[in-house]
Amino acid sequence: MRITEIIETPVRLRGEIANALVDFSRHTVSLVAVVSDQIRNGKPVTGVAFNSIGRFAQSGILADRMIPRILRADPESLLDDAGRIDPARVLGCALTDEKPGGHGDRAGAAAALELACWDLNAKLADEPAYRTIAGHFSRETLTTAVPVYAAGGYYYPGDGPEAGLDRLRTEIRGYLDMGYDAVKMKIGGASMREDLARIEAVIDIVGGGARVAVDANGRFDATAAEQWAQALSPYGLRWYEEPGDPLDFALNAAVIAGYGGAVATGENLFSVRDATNLARYAGMRPGIDIFQMDAGLSYGLTEYARMIEMLERHGFDRRCAFPHGGHLINLHIVVGMGLGGCESYPGVFAPFGGYAPGCALTDGTIAPTDAPGFGLEEKPDLSAVIAELVG
Repeated sequence: MRITEIIETPVRLRGEIANALVDFSRHTVSLVAVVSDQIRNGKPVTGVAFNSIGRFAQSGILADRMIPRILRADPESLLDDAGRIDPARVLGCALTDEKPGGHGDRAGAAAALELACWDLNAKLADEPAYRTIAGHFSRETLTTAVPVYAAGGYYYPGDGPEAGLDRLRTEIRGYLDMGYDAVKMKIGGASMREDLARIEAVIDIVGGGARVAVDANGRFDATAAEQWAQALSPYGLRWYEEPGDPLDFALNAAVIAGYGGAVATGENLFSVRDATNLARYAGMRPGIDIFQMDAGLSYGLTEYARMIEMLERHGFDRRCAFPHGGHLINLHIVVGMGLGGCESYPGVFAPFGGYAPGCALTDGTIAPTDAPGFGLEEKPDLSAVIAELVG
């Protein structure tokens, strides 16, 4: 058993959307294929994954540093005791000669490689990735249907306030028609008056604030973050997400001290060390607040699993984890690890966002199919891109 080839290509996201800080129209994603020497139906079994959504492709880091390290390694050094590719050993090899700290773009590059190994192992076992994940971490899969919410409510450059509200109402109604019963929307990209009108419009459509989360994407300074907390308090929202800079734990703690509702954060923390500081110093409350770290941004599932173990040591239930990134890889991770729920991008970030047509959405929960691996090939728009990559 050995890795014979690793291929990466940057794939551009489709759509003209923005949050409070970022225009996504030029964003790309690293799609990675890890090719094995195992042959099925005349073709090598290949693991496929990507580094998550809403950042940029990491082609240079992968091509110049990480992929050559793995291909130079002794093939036996990348295997576990059963002779399978070991994602943790592949990750360790990819990070050879990398200094501790400085967790940034390399965390996403390494994640794409590591996650592709999980997809490969699941395909070799002819089982869905959530079963491979659950088995590896000695967990029983009690259910495959997990809570899910539709993430949208972005800003569309060029829309005025009225046009933006009309578009937002249409979008949210569409999510309800699909079967979602909870949604998330962006704030901070317009005036407070305009954003509060947007929030009220969404609450009116879905039937209550408890079904609506708002996301500031780190937009606010300490003063604005606390002002917004006061303005949001009457709505009884599902959560107030990333009010300020993700590494400003004092700001997060100050917001929580004056806000009775749930706060969600963590998607921009890429290591166990940073997530530990979040749990220690940011005021996060067990049973209330939400952690959104994302394996695709955080060196892969190996590091992400350590984050979950750390949260439990600090008194948090793993069901407080709702990973950022509404796509199939995280759906399998949520099911396999028994987490709280999953984000979904049903209307944005094609071809990666959202789930395959066979994934059943019922009463606000969704389940992956039993296709081998992460099932990325079952998503028609993404399958076409994968076919171009691996042939």
